[in-house]
Amino acid sequence: MGRLEEQIEIDVPAEQVWDQLHRIDEYPRFVDGVRSALAERDNRAHFDVGIGGEQRGFDTQLTDSGGQVLAWETTGGSPELKGAFAVRALDSAHCELQARLEYDADELRAAFGGPKGFAQVRAVEQAVRTDLEQFKDLVEHR
Repeated sequence: MGRLEEQIEIDVPAEQVWDQLHRIDEYPRFVDGVRSALAERDNRAHFDVGIGGEQRGFDTQLTDSGGQVLAWETTGGSPELKGAFAVRALDSAHCELQARLEYDADELRAAFGGPKGFAQVRAVEQAVRTDLEQFKDLVEHR
């Protein structure tokens, strides 16, 4: 399983970033490919995703560690994805957001098509970086 970690500094307090991460219905505003997102009971969420002309629905289980890490994983389907967002205060007005993603590149390719091998890894890296930049823009201009 591949693993990717990226981080970004954001010019708002950590609490503001933490609050935004919990607005599941706003994920389509900063995660490319997410068409809709809905928080459900029991720390679950449903995401409708479209990538490369393919449409998929994903159910996720969320684990909130109380202000520092929001972990998630897909349930009951392929591709199997796991990830987490970690928020670390740098000072009272700035923080760092780290995104971690664990995935099987072959499962992603089977689900959505796309390149093989190293090119798939680079595409995932670029997507995560872009999503973090879009998140930063959203939260800093809120």
